[in-house]
Amino acid sequence: MAYIDLVSEIHKATKRDYIGRVNEASKAECAKVAKQYGYDYWDGERKYGYGGYRYDGRWRPVAQKIADYYHLEAGQKVLDVGCGMAHLLFELTQVVPGLEVYGIDISKYALEHAKEEIRDRLQYGEAQSLPFEDKQFDLVISLTTLHNLKIYDLKKAVQEIERVSKGHSYIMVESFRNDEEEVNMLYWQITCASYFAVDEWEWLYQQWGYTGDYSFIFFE
Repeated sequence: MAYIDLVSEIHKATKRDYIGRVNEASKAECAKVAKQYGYDYWDGERKYGYGGYRYDGRWRPVAQKIADYYHLEAGQKVLDVGCGMAHLLFELTQVVPGLEVYGIDISKYALEHAKEEIRDRLQYGEAQSLPFEDKQFDLVISLTTLHNLKIYDLKKAVQEIERVSKGHSYIMVESFRNDEEEVNMLYWQITCASYFAVDEWEWLYQQWGYTGDYSFIFFE
């Protein structure tokens, strides 16, 4: 199990007004809408989620980093748990032609509006019950997804990722290193169900037998 940051570059590129976020609308109401993971979450107002999720190529550098770090090659299989609209999976097929990519998500809206080029490789399903065989994938990734699960489902999801992977996996979730980042995270998030500091995440991974790689995004 190793810490490797492959994603925070994108996260840091967005400026966030934490106080404005918590004051602009009822967080409880926004969370209720966001957790439906429908139109409002992806393409509605920013207070409900992304505020418009459009393909713009921003995931290409991340895809390249992942491909380089894990030495991905044509013919290998990659699974994205919580793939959303699968922009990252699409980019992986561009940087590694011939790579076989698969995605799973609980958002029917995201799957219906995913990148058309790979839409037939995506399916509806839950992270805590992956419909795949043991050791089916050369790499399993899950970015900004697992923190949305309550701890009993979180454990299942981490162990499912471990089960379907041949040995390489990468999980990235929201976390915090100090009081300021914790408060900012609570102000900003609308779907998170598992709030853990870095050392707590690492302890949980060890307790649950996770052997893959991991990283975090912070709300600085």
